[in-house]
Amino acid sequence: MTVTAYTLAVLLDLFCVFLGYRFLFQPGPAAAGYGVPADPKGDAAAYLTVKGLRDGTLGVVGLALLAFAGAHAEAWFMLCVALIPFGDTVTVLRNGGAKAVAYGIHFATAIVVLISAVLLFLV
Repeated sequence: MTVTAYTLAVLLDLFCVFLGYRFLFQPGPAAAGYGVPADPKGDAAAYLTVKGLRDGTLGVVGLALLAFAGAHAEAWFMLCVALIPFGDTVTVLRNGGAKAVAYGIHFATAIVVLISAVLLFLV
C-alpha cells in the first residue's frame, strides 16, 4: 500500500504541474478543458495565468512536502487541496459548464485527491 500511496500522490502532484503548464502556455485549450471556455487574449488572460501559476505551484509544493516532510504532511496537504476541485465543480456549474465536466472531471478529481490523502494517512 505504501507504493500505491506515494505513486498516487506523485501522479496527482505532477498532474497539477502539467495543468499549470497548460494554463500558462496553452490557455485556450486548457480553459476549454476546464469546462468554462475563456478568451486567452481577452479579459480572461490574467485569470488564466493566475490559474496556471496556482496549479503549478500546488504541484511543486506537494512534491516538496512528500520528499522533505513525509507522507503525513502530504496527506494533510491533499486533504486541504481537495477543496479546490470541489470549488471547481461549483464554478463550472454556476457558469454554464457541462455537468459531465463538473462531475466527471472536477468532482471525480476531488474524490481521488481525498483517496490519496487517506492512503497517505495509512502509511
